[in-house]
Parts: sequence; C-alpha cells; structure tokens
Amino acid sequence: MKNIILSLDEGTTSARAILYNHNLDPISTGQCEFTQIYPQPGWVEHNPEELWLAQLDAIEDALGDSGLDVTNISCIGITNQRETTLVWDKKTGKPIYNAIVWQCRRTSDTIEEIKKQYGSMIKEKTGLIPDSYFSAPKINWILDNVEDARRRAESGELLFGTIDTYLIYRLTGGKTHATDPSNASRTLLYNIKNHMWDTELLDLFKVPESMLPAVLDSSGLFGYTDPTIFGEKIPITGCAGDQQAALFGHKAHDPGDSKCTYGTGNFLLMNTGDQLVPSENLLTTIAWSIKGKTVYALEGSVFTTGAAVQWLRNGLEIIDSAKETAEIALSIPDNGGVYIVPAFTGLGAPHWDQYARGTITGLTRGTNRAHIVRAVLESIAYQTMDLVEAMQKDSGYNVKTLKVDGGATNNTFLMQFQADILGTPVYRGNNIEATARGAAMLAGLGIDVLNLDEIDSEEGQLFNSRMGKGERKRLRNGWRNALGKTLSYNKL
Repeated sequence: MKNIILSLDEGTTSARAILYNHNLDPISTGQCEFTQIYPQPGWVEHNPEELWLAQLDAIEDALGDSGLDVTNISCIGITNQRETTLVWDKKTGKPIYNAIVWQCRRTSDTIEEIKKQYGSMIKEKTGLIPDSYFSAPKINWILDNVEDARRRAESGELLFGTIDTYLIYRLTGGKTHATDPSNASRTLLYNIKNHMWDTELLDLFKVPESMLPAVLDSSGLFGYTDPTIFGEKIPITGCAGDQQAALFGHKAHDPGDSKCTYGTGNFLLMNTGDQLVPSENLLTTIAWSIKGKTVYALEGSVFTTGAAVQWLRNGLEIIDSAKETAEIALSIPDNGGVYIVPAFTGLGAPHWDQYARGTITGLTRGTNRAHIVRAVLESIAYQTMDLVEAMQKDSGYNVKTLKVDGGATNNTFLMQFQADILGTPVYRGNNIEATARGAAMLAGLGIDVLNLDEIDSEEGQLFNSRMGKGERKRLRNGWRNALGKTLSYNKL
C-alpha cells in the first residue's frame, strides 16, 4: 500500500531522507554526511557526485530501518540548501565544476562592484540585497573560470540548477529540469513581482537563459523517478528551499507567523501573505506557490551559527561534541564579559558586511574554555535577536512566539538564553525536523493525500523569558559593542 511520503533534505553538511506516513508521523531517518571542500580561504565547495550518492545512501538507510520498500512510497518531497550553484552538461548530466556553496565568498569583489551601480534595481526586482551568497555571481564565475564553459553555455550545451534542480534532474534521469519559486527567488535572476526570469538581470550577470530551469509550483508534479533508480516510477510532487519548507512545516501559514531554523547558519522567516513587504536590510522572498497562489516572506540570514560550534570542535578542538556545550556553558555563572562575533564568512542580515571577520572581545587572564564555549552559544542568540528586531520594525508585526527548529534547538541552554535575550517566548516542537516535514507536506498536498486543516500542530516545549530588563539591556549593549568592533567599517 502506497501510504508513505519520502522527504529528501539535502543540507549543507549532510543528506537526509525521512519517511512519513500520511498523518505526517516520522517513521525512520537516514543521514549521510559529505565532504566540505575549502580550496582557498573563504571558498566553499561540494562534490556533486558525492551529494548524489549521499542522498541515495540516506534513502537506503531510511528504508532499511523502517522495514519498508519503495513500493510503499506514494510521493517524494525535496528540500535543499539554497543558493548553492551547479552547472552541468545538458547531454551527459555531468557537472563541469564542483557545486559552489552558498557560504562561498569568492565572488565578493565582483558583486560589490555590481551592487554600487545596480543594487537598487536588483533589490526592486528580486527582493534581495546583492551579495556573493546568491547564485547569479556563482554561475558567472563558473562560466568565466572553467575552460570553454561560456561558449558551451551560450551554445545551449550547459544547464544551471540549485541543489533541488540537480536532484530532480538526477532522479528523473534527466527528463525534468525544474525548480520552484522559493528556490528561483534566491538566484538574483528571478523577478518576484512578475514571476519570471528577468532578462535585464540575465544580461547583467551574463547568464544565458537557455541554462535556466522551468519554475513550477512548490506543490504539484515535477516528474517521475527513473525506474532504473528505485525499480519503479515515483512522483516528485513537492519542492521548496530549506528555510521556506521549514516555515511551511511549522504551519506558519498566516501573515506574521515566524520561525527560526538553527543549522549551519540561522534563518528567520516571517510569513507576509500575499503582500510583498520591502525592507532595506532584510530579504523579501517567495515562501511558496501552491495552485498559482504565491505567498511571500521576509527573511534574515545569519551565516555562521551551528558552524561556530563545529569550529569549537574541529578548529579549536576544545569540545568533543556539540552535545556537551550546554553543560559547559552552565558550568559558569555568566560569560565573564566575553563576546564572540563569528563572522567567519562575513556578516549577513541585517548588517550585510562581506568583509567582516570573526572577533573575540573581553578576554582576561580569567577567561577559560567555558567562557569561549558559552560566548559562541550566546552569539547564536544575539544574531537571531538582531534579525527579530529588524523584522518587527520593517513588517509591522510583533513576533509573539518564535517557533524554532534545527539541530541546535536541542541545546536547552541556548533556547532559554534565546528567550531571555529576546524577552519573547521560544517554542520548540517535539519534532525539530520542520524542514523535512514541510517538504513532505508539500508533496502530500501535491497528490491530494494530505489536508492542511487535518494536520495537527506539533506539541513541544515553551521557553519563557526569565531575565530581568536590566540584565537584558546590559548583555545587549555588550553584544553591540563587540559587533561594532567586527564590522569592517566600524559602524552599526
């Protein structure tokens, strides 16, 4: 009986596959990490073939743990790390270069020059602040730096895609070259007002239109898997970028509803309904499109949060695992005046400083390992606080309760400190995999096996603020002082 939804979540550090029944109860999970490639300082890449094989391995593990097989799968939903850019041969499907990851800063100088002259036009059309974070300058770099790539692209021999597009292409045996509006709106090439690839932007970034995927609704048929992969054809009926999928998975379907995902970076999204809300320092983006109806969101992106915890483990080697950080942080009464701004790849919203670099302030002879660990955890909450304040100001909505998901939300110290520094309740669902859940929901809707009204909101834990106003103000001032020392222009 086909009563299982397969949700594929191709993230920044691992590929996951989660099986859900038609009540959206998770049954089993498979996960496979892949290599992070750093060719030069500030450059980040992934091996496309390794991404693909990691996703297949994750599917195999999920099915193996569940005791089910592909004959039970009714549909597939896909969610993905966004902005990460791939270019491949149209005939062979073979990428001509590694995937350039969203974190990569190699195009910073190029995009800064474009921003000076065309920043306002780009923001008006795409809702995005020009930054090397997005896909367009990455495509341009590949075409300019891979031998014969530009000629081949202009001859219609090459295709571009973000990770969702690449997975759909591989899963369908090259029959479908498509994306959804949530991913298209992250490229700097898609006009979010008229819902089309924009010829002026294509000319600006020198991207041939023939490279671009079709843009289909986030919920609906994208194609069928090639029978040689799973032994039968399975419909792919849901697709959304990871942060938009998480917003959908939280059932944040009304204007003003907000969520924050804690992963490699932190991503705060607020549903603004059918209203495209402009913002100077935040991103206006497409949340999803279902049956031709588009829902917009405001978004703030923090580049380095969970990655800073990985730095404690792999870089400084002062922790063995992320799990121990809460206990270490609670082993001291406070941060001892130590603040860390982990601007390892620049600062995202609301500061948008590509050239900022990480800073530690407040060190004394009394500073020890615990202060560093605690300061990293607190930095995650402070950066999220900056996003919440900017979003409330621009949208006119107050974040009454912040819904959260992602691996770092397992850290109870961090969740309590987040509520304390915000002065706002933080709600953590029992199932923190809102991203994969959102992809499953979109897929189920795409073949009419789910009804949103019948899907219950998740039970979870509410963290209420326990911090006094004076202490909150003191800590916030300390953070802003440290931030001011980090910004490359030394101003907020």
